[in-house]
Amino acid sequence: MRPYPPIAEHGLIGDMQTCALVSSEGVLDWFCAPRFDSPSVFAALLDHERGGYFAITAEGAPGEGGVTTRQLYLADTAILLTRFLTPEGVGEVVDFMPVPEGSTATDRHEVVRYMRVVRGTVRFTLRCRPRFDYGRAPHALTLDGACAARFEGPGVTAHLQSVGAVRLLADGRDVAATVTLDAGQNAAVLLTVTGPGDEPPGPAEPAAMVERFVAARGFWHGWIGRCTYRGRWQQMVNRSAITLKLLTYAPSGAPVAAATMGLPEQEGGERNWDYRYTWVRDASLSVRAMRDLGFTDEADAFRRWLQQRLHDGGAPGGEPLQIMYRVDGDPYLSEEVLGHLEGWRRSAPVRAGNGAADQLQLDIYGEAVYALAQSGRTSDVVGYDAWKRSAGLLDWLGDHWDRPDEGIWETRGGRKDFTYSRLMCWVAFDRGIRQAVANARPADLARWTAERDAIMEQIMTRGWSAQRRAFVQHYDSTVLDASLLLMPLVGFIAPKDPRWLSTLDAMDAELVSDSLVYRYDPQASPDGLQGAEGTFSLCSFLYVHALARAGRLEQARYAFDKMLTYANHVGLFAEEIGPTGEQLGNFPQAFTHLALITAALALDAELDRAAGRPPG
Repeated sequence: MRPYPPIAEHGLIGDMQTCALVSSEGVLDWFCAPRFDSPSVFAALLDHERGGYFAITAEGAPGEGGVTTRQLYLADTAILLTRFLTPEGVGEVVDFMPVPEGSTATDRHEVVRYMRVVRGTVRFTLRCRPRFDYGRAPHALTLDGACAARFEGPGVTAHLQSVGAVRLLADGRDVAATVTLDAGQNAAVLLTVTGPGDEPPGPAEPAAMVERFVAARGFWHGWIGRCTYRGRWQQMVNRSAITLKLLTYAPSGAPVAAATMGLPEQEGGERNWDYRYTWVRDASLSVRAMRDLGFTDEADAFRRWLQQRLHDGGAPGGEPLQIMYRVDGDPYLSEEVLGHLEGWRRSAPVRAGNGAADQLQLDIYGEAVYALAQSGRTSDVVGYDAWKRSAGLLDWLGDHWDRPDEGIWETRGGRKDFTYSRLMCWVAFDRGIRQAVANARPADLARWTAERDAIMEQIMTRGWSAQRRAFVQHYDSTVLDASLLLMPLVGFIAPKDPRWLSTLDAMDAELVSDSLVYRYDPQASPDGLQGAEGTFSLCSFLYVHALARAGRLEQARYAFDKMLTYANHVGLFAEEIGPTGEQLGNFPQAFTHLALITAALALDAELDRAAGRPPG
């Protein structure tokens, strides 16, 4: 087992309340319970010695002539298959998390790890080493014969049950096992985590493992069958949609930004953040992507969650909303440094919680109204009272939009008049006006229209650099910013407007490297942090969208096809791409996958239009 495999060498499994990462060598090295944002049970990804892991590997050394591994998803599911090819045989480990019935929050979650041999003979080795509370809390081990073990940690108990020929043995406070299987034979282990007061799991029977597999496969096939996309990149779009679904907390409908915390934007660097929370921005923009694929239930669930945040009243900082919340809407995300963890490949500090939660980022109001405006009629999801809350938000914004803030990238270098923040305030008023008119709702249309137009005039004068012939990151600067690639997508400017095409050309020259896009230049616009970062995959897909809508189809398709080559072996993307093509940052990142969907839809539509075909 290698310490600290590449970030991209993982697949994701989950049950829409929490999730786990499994490396391409069969090591489950990231798992938090009972929720995405709970303390970890396994976190070897952040500290090989202290973090804990659950490994099922085949005998032999990977890559040294002994064992070759391959990993894939069963098509259109979140069921992960890790294959071990040895001189003596071929074995497989099938990993998945059964999906709980309904959408009620639960402390009980299961991970099924099913071993089978398809040719010859394979000897599997199992090591289960939980380390509760990010490796800070001790646990007690109890063995019940050779088929069951119980790890009792603070507030969480992990139960390990074996099925078939697996015999569990104590290894200190951990558990180990070996099992040799011949072709056609199989065995399984079931990991169940429970909370205080939960009943322990019943006996693990072979037939029950098969039933869980069939149910999980049926769930994912049924869900992805609702997808309306039939374009050129079906497999990648389906995988991105499933990833977004996996990262959505079913009891509330709120998606997290990524499955992990603490994975760095530069190996050895300090840009290591906790992304296991719901950003209003990221989640709001995902509504459009999910609706465009036909997943209206998911889009509506998040809108209800967002309306509840408005209903709950102001955030602790005094604003109507804050930039991020826990998946249940809790606004308190205090940040702490976990100094006992060395970080992935010594990338420290490792942070839990997120200190940016109380930043002022005015763009979130635009994204929030953008999300709420995605239904055909406001009354489809919310009633009169909810509309009044939305209208009240816009009335408040009329007095508060013209302020410096920290901006979309959550830089810690001080507040500025960021152009993107003004852009999204324009979106807030524009979409609010449209909704009020379309649905005959009471609104101060004269005020909203005046504010919308004032913002446009301000951006066109102060956010435009005559020197650069481009829209810039913040007023009185000449720094470019890839967040402004959203300008044509939200309708602020036509995709072939001369000012926009000039901006796109400037970005091509400064922010684009071999079709990969940097979000901005930290040297030109210091952000208060040490070190560099890779290209931002979200921005690379937004760049494809902008090229497609600008009519630069050959360039757009080439950039899109190249971006797809940076996906990992099972189609997942982290936040960034490093200088040698490695994935960096938290993984997988929802924002990247929703941007992939948006780019694919736009490029498909423009290619069809250019060929004289109706859009699919």
